[in-house]
Amino acid sequence: MKVGLIGCGAIGTLLVDLLGKHVPGVQVVAVYERAGYLEGVGTAPGQNVRIVEHLDDFLERGPDLVVECAGHRALRELGPSILAAGRDLLVASVGALAEPALESSLIEAAKAGRVRLRIPSGALGGLDVLGAAKLAGLSAVRYEARKAPGAWRGTPAETRVALGEVAVPSVFFEGTAREAARLFPQNANVAAAVALAGLGFDQTRVVLYADPSVTGNTHRIVAEGDFGHIDAVVMGKTLPANPKTSMLAPYSLVRAIANLDQTLVVA
Repeated sequence: MKVGLIGCGAIGTLLVDLLGKHVPGVQVVAVYERAGYLEGVGTAPGQNVRIVEHLDDFLERGPDLVVECAGHRALRELGPSILAAGRDLLVASVGALAEPALESSLIEAAKAGRVRLRIPSGALGGLDVLGAAKLAGLSAVRYEARKAPGAWRGTPAETRVALGEVAVPSVFFEGTAREAARLFPQNANVAAAVALAGLGFDQTRVVLYADPSVTGNTHRIVAEGDFGHIDAVVMGKTLPANPKTSMLAPYSLVRAIANLDQTLVVA
């Protein structure tokens, strides 16, 4: 299988390494990056993977699957064209789908291209059972995230709580998954994935904590319904270079790609 990546930042470069290590049957044929971002560099850092600056050139490399790992803007600008061109698209910036117009645009483009818009599990486990619970009868879903105060710097959390003075776990946001994904695009991709797997953006409750007691990122899903009760927690380490991102996030992309290339698949 041939894979193309959108974005040559830290996640994109790491993903190339991880695919080579864990899914050697997959070939990364090209990386798309905006013009001028990596002037004078023709290949991804440390890799023999061609970087291209034009979408047509990127698609001509023949990827069967395109992986977006460049942010909401890239998904908004490139996603519909990639899907309409007949390429499956695996999305890292899941929170962008909280924008109804973009979600509709991507879905319609996928239908037109007869391909799939794929959402990874990200840093959280339990989306598979949440999806099954939706079919069995799901009445309430709550997602909670606890991160160290420093992980929320550069976000609207700074205007809601004094991050440098937080001594106990402190809630600074409680609302819908749609609101959370819009306000905290770099931190709330998991909230968006929970919403898409379960009751949707407007019926999924989100609670965000600045918690000085945690050493990584803690994600929790609590759900109720005719099926019973779910309480799933993942306490994950963060990427060394980015405390906003859980270590499992890029590995979930690898797993999603591996599932497309393997005979035995545990869904």
